Order: sequence, then structure tokens, then C-alpha cells
Amino acid sequence: MSDQNLIKIWDLPIRIFHWLLVVGFFAAYLTEDELLDVHVWAGYLVLFLVVFRLIWGFVGSQYARFSQFLCSPKQSFAYLQALIQGKAQRYLGHNPAGALMIVLLLIFLIGTSLTGIAVYGADQGLGPLASIGPEHEDLWEETHEFFANSTLILVGVHVLGVIVESLIHKESLVRAMLSGYKKSN
Repeated sequence: MSDQNLIKIWDLPIRIFHWLLVVGFFAAYLTEDELLDVHVWAGYLVLFLVVFRLIWGFVGSQYARFSQFLCSPKQSFAYLQALIQGKAQRYLGHNPAGALMIVLLLIFLIGTSLTGIAVYGADQGLGPLASIGPEHEDLWEETHEFFANSTLILVGVHVLGVIVESLIHKESLVRAMLSGYKKSN
């Protein structure tokens, strides 16, 4: 494939955000009690990255902007139906199912991060919510685990979607997220 057939889709900030989010989420998910400092700092990294992504969704490059890809849930489910039927349209940026996944991941990552800060405050008396007190620690812990485990499931669905899309449209979406470029046609 020649360079003339490639178009820049993912800017450097989006690609750095994406791969740092992968590292941060899994570092937080795989560490806890024995490596609490790593868990906490990875959690703060995830929250920082999500805040960055929310801002970049309004001021970033064309394909990073929410206005370029956000759509209704009805459009997302119609796209999934077309995908199942083998009639899914190819998109240069995020497709409607990807748009839904981004929204869900951002919501669940925010939930995971904020409840993690609450657990840290209730359990350790540290962090921005250090004064939260231990009386509701179990509730915060259960809510934090719900969000973290749900996010892990969403990540699995996201990876499956990337694989399916890559196969259907005969292009590596992982390579595109590394290089920033996709086929123009």
C-alpha cells in the first residue's frame, strides 16, 4: 500500500492517550493491597487521561472530536445489526458502535476512578476524599469493584470489536492506533 492511499486519522495526543490508558487501567486493575501505591497512582493516571480525553473531544483534531462521531444509541445498534448481517459501512474514524463504546468506557472509567478515590479516603484516610470516613467503606469498595470489573468487560468487548472490524474491513485497527494512519478507501 502506498503512502498516497493513507490518511492521518489518529493524532499523536489520541494515540498516546489510548496506550497510556491501556497501561494505566491494567496497572491499576492488577495491583491493590500489596502494591497500593502503584494502584493509586495508576488510578490517578486513568482519571487524568479521561479528563484529558473529555477536553480533547472538544478541542482536538477532526477525528478526535466528539462532534465527528457521537451518535444516538439507535444508530449504534443499527450499525451493530448491519455488522452482524455483513453489511457494515466502513468509517475512517470511529464507527457508531465504537462511539457507543467510547461513551461507555469514559463513564465507567470515571466511575471507577471516583469510587477508587472514595475507597482510598475511607480505607486509608488519604487522597482528596481523606475526610470521607470509614463508615461506608464497604459500599464504596463494592461500587469500585463493580465499575472496575464492568470496565474490564467493556475492554474485552472493545478488543473483540477491533478484531471483528479489522477482519471485515481488511485493515489493522491496532496498526492505525500505533501509526495514526488508515487506508483512505
